[in-house]
Amino acid sequence: MAMSGGKDDGSPMMEMNTTPLIDVMLVLLIMFIITIPVATHSVNIDLPAPNPNPPPPNMIQPIKNKIVLTPDNLILWNGTQIDGSELVRNLEATKAIDPAPELQYEPDAQASYDLSVRVLNIIKASGVTKFGFVGNEKYRSFGK
Repeated sequence: MAMSGGKDDGSPMMEMNTTPLIDVMLVLLIMFIITIPVATHSVNIDLPAPNPNPPPPNMIQPIKNKIVLTPDNLILWNGTQIDGSELVRNLEATKAIDPAPELQYEPDAQASYDLSVRVLNIIKASGVTKFGFVGNEKYRSFGK
């Protein structure tokens, strides 16, 4: 019985066996795919460290502005709908207030990721100093 490609007369097989070459190439391909770094899209924002000595409760509370992103791709500034250019103007105006108001950022779970990134980039470019994420406790699962 002859092997694949061979002859019954005992003469040597003249074709090259490419099976080991293909096996090595597949292993190398899998290794390259595994070692490719995962593409991550992030917006780097430097958040302030928490104050170990909070102010006393009877002290006057600072002004707080809240940005909310809705599932309908709307930007709400303290409950009022605004667009990106108005957001830039509002952020610039708040930088002139002393003491600087706190900016709270609360995107809805169904809000567009693209809108979130654009708003975060606007906030970062504005140079506001008091910035925080709020509302994340709604998405925390306890014991599940």
